[in-house]
Amino acid sequence: QVQLVESGGGSVQTGGSLRLSCAASGYTYSNYRMGWFRQAPGKEREGVAAIWNSGGSTYYADSVKGRFTISRDNAKNTLYLQMNSLKPEDTAMYYCAADSLRTMGWVLNPRNYNLWGQGTQVTVSS
Repeated sequence: QVQLVESGGGSVQTGGSLRLSCAASGYTYSNYRMGWFRQAPGKEREGVAAIWNSGGSTYYADSVKGRFTISRDNAKNTLYLQMNSLKPEDTAMYYCAADSLRTMGWVLNPRNYNLWGQGTQVTVSS
């Protein structure tokens, strides 16, 4: 059974940091590109960061460039998102996802990912 489980969310003040983790099981984790997405109330789900299966290429939304870092540990089947200099506008539910169908579409488009975790809430207060 394929499973993605996020953890590490919480509440922080502006300028704070959080590290999200996503533990994968039930499939060959290292074969597929993965991404972090977020969805705020009343808004569409948006791509935050993505990383290719080898970990050699990463992509970021303009809104998080220079503040967030995506990484993966294929030996541990775990995806990470280090979030620094957090802002209130970063408040959202954060999801990790995997593209096991290899759609090869735009890397930050959530429609190109078919496996999803349940999400972890990040709240940034001013």
